[in-house]
Amino acid sequence: MTVNMTKGQAISLQKNDGGSLTSVRMGLGWQAAPRRGLFGSRTREIDLDASAILFADKQPVDVVFFRHLVSDDGSVRHTGDNLVGGVGQGGDDEAILVDLQRVPVHIDQIVFTVNSFTGQTFQEVQNAFCRLVDETNGQELARYTLAGGGAYTAQIMAKVHRAGQGWALTAIGSPANGRTFQDLMPAVLPVL
Repeated sequence: MTVNMTKGQAISLQKNDGGSLTSVRMGLGWQAAPRRGLFGSRTREIDLDASAILFADKQPVDVVFFRHLVSDDGSVRHTGDNLVGGVGQGGDDEAILVDLQRVPVHIDQIVFTVNSFTGQTFQEVQNAFCRLVDETNGQELARYTLAGGGAYTAQIMAKVHRAGQGWALTAIGSPANGRTFQDLMPAVLPVL
């Protein structure tokens, strides 16, 4: 059963049977919003990029994004860059896989961001979402619809963080501006 999350909401990543999730996928999907013009509506391709920043005690130690597809320890993997969005027709346009059992013990948070590398704003995006899927069985666990329409170029989407012996997911949904994950660091640090 999918949990439709709201900004700031946190959920445990424990399974109903008391076990822990072992592998999850953070999926990102979006479509270009139609723009009205002199000759009717048209859309322009939108290139959004998903990134995962790995933190140890509030210090960034690694990042996974379209130019660095696998974390140094191999626990986090980006499936590849999608330059246009909408390809999945409601599915994931970009995805980041996290093998929770392989994440080194010193990594306590993984923050997921999305940014427009080409500088287009979220006013030009519609139907954007991030979702967490149990990668072992394909079951969607949680979905967060990215509130859009703003004149910003990025969002701090969500974070997976250690909670006791397991992991939890928190929806963040904070708008930000920047073309790369480096540009977003001032907006990421306050949500740790």
